[in-house]
Amino acid sequence: MNHGEGNPGTVTRADLAEAVYREIGLSRSESATLVENMIGHISKSLVNGEHVKLAGFGTFSLRDKKERMGRNPKTGEDVPITSRRVLVFKPSQVLKERVDSSLSPKK
Repeated sequence: MNHGEGNPGTVTRADLAEAVYREIGLSRSESATLVENMIGHISKSLVNGEHVKLAGFGTFSLRDKKERMGRNPKTGEDVPITSRRVLVFKPSQVLKERVDSSLSPKK
């Protein structure tokens, strides 16, 4: 994917919208709206406590983490880490295989 402004190696919303524009043929503004709506639906579903499963890509979900003791790396002092919710992404087997095969040395 041809990356726009920003960090090299980072795909942005604008990059995704540009890909939709090139590959699907929607206008640039329709492509940007589609990407924004997808991100919005995913976010809203997660906020509502739902899992978001994209077949062939992966599953987004929220996980509750219990309170635990941690350690301040500067002082070595034990510090309680409060309970919280974290966003978790579990890639599908298809995505794992695609990434692994593209990173494997070619023979």
